[in-house]
Amino acid sequence: MTLREAVGRALQQNPDVTLARLEEENARHAVGIAKDPFSPKVNVGSGLAYSNGFPLSAPSIVQAHASQFLFNRQQSYAVAQAKEQARGAGIGVASKRDEVAYRTTALYLDAERAARILTLSRKDAESQQKVMETIQAQVKEGRALALAEKQAAYNLARSRQIAESLDADRDFAETSLAIAVGFSAEDRVRPVEEQRTAPALPASEENAVQAALESNKDLRKLQSQITAKGLEMRSEKAARYPRVDLVAQYALFAKFNHYEDYYRTFQRNNGQIGMSFQVPVFNGPGVNEQLAQTQTEISHLRVELNNARNRISADLQQSFREARKAETAAEVARLDLDVAREQLSVNLAQMQEGRLPLRQVEESRIVENAKWIAFYEAQYALEKAKWNVLHLTGDLVPSIEGTP
Repeated sequence: MTLREAVGRALQQNPDVTLARLEEENARHAVGIAKDPFSPKVNVGSGLAYSNGFPLSAPSIVQAHASQFLFNRQQSYAVAQAKEQARGAGIGVASKRDEVAYRTTALYLDAERAARILTLSRKDAESQQKVMETIQAQVKEGRALALAEKQAAYNLARSRQIAESLDADRDFAETSLAIAVGFSAEDRVRPVEEQRTAPALPASEENAVQAALESNKDLRKLQSQITAKGLEMRSEKAARYPRVDLVAQYALFAKFNHYEDYYRTFQRNNGQIGMSFQVPVFNGPGVNEQLAQTQTEISHLRVELNNARNRISADLQQSFREARKAETAAEVARLDLDVAREQLSVNLAQMQEGRLPLRQVEESRIVENAKWIAFYEAQYALEKAKWNVLHLTGDLVPSIEGTP
């Protein structure tokens, strides 16, 4: 997969994103539950019973009861709170998408780095093999000490060990990447060899910090939680307000209850409809305690919000500086690689002229391989640092989606 394909698939089927979407769906259902008391409810049943003597109650063949909230400020605020929590759950999904996108990007770069360095390490082992064969021939001819052969054998064994270790690292990185994009642990996702343009950094550190504070999903989620808690507190205060409910009932009476014997008139179909008014007079100390508890929770969330702002600013400033340092390190590694490549070219020309032995040419190849590894390491660190800055500013997903 390309980086764009890997991130796109992860956003669709990563388990963490799926769980966040399910939480958002539950939050939307909670809104419907909070609205439910404002919808009419009708229950139909029977209170069928036989009466002997004066009817002590009003048993009926069929009974129907209906009820509905008409005015209930406490429940209205509960509905508003549920809507705000649903909005916060939506922000949580967006935050989880950003987190998964960055984690997938980092795993992709790890797998790409391991594959590239593994290829160079294998080339290094091949060059070490040629150097050892040359030294072995020189030892047999008496033109080199046995110590040189032992040193060459050690260098070859170390190169092979590094290659084996990198091979294991590549397998682990590809498996981790497969899990991140939603596959099983038995699958592998391998990065495509592509010429990818590194993302551009914001114009300045100040612009980056401002963009992060404006778009950060965690800050928006905390703000949503504070708003929801404010609505919860208003709902608790509204417990002191009057409430009005619609009530209605119907009953079909039977003659065997002897209503006609004790009441002047009798009719089988009976009903009533009206409104129930309730005015709280004394609610007890629980309401004030709930208000105090909610206010404490709001204060706690505000402290968290302030801490999150400071942490995001500090993290972004540090990440921006790390990216600038990585740019300098990458440029130094490129210049160092240019020197090593030029030196190899000179050595190859001298060998063709018979002025330089094969051993020194292979040793130059080994040096060049080491410089290539350092160059790729620097490029890896630079790209990862830039993606981290864009992750903090909220521009990672749009930048990857725009990557060719």
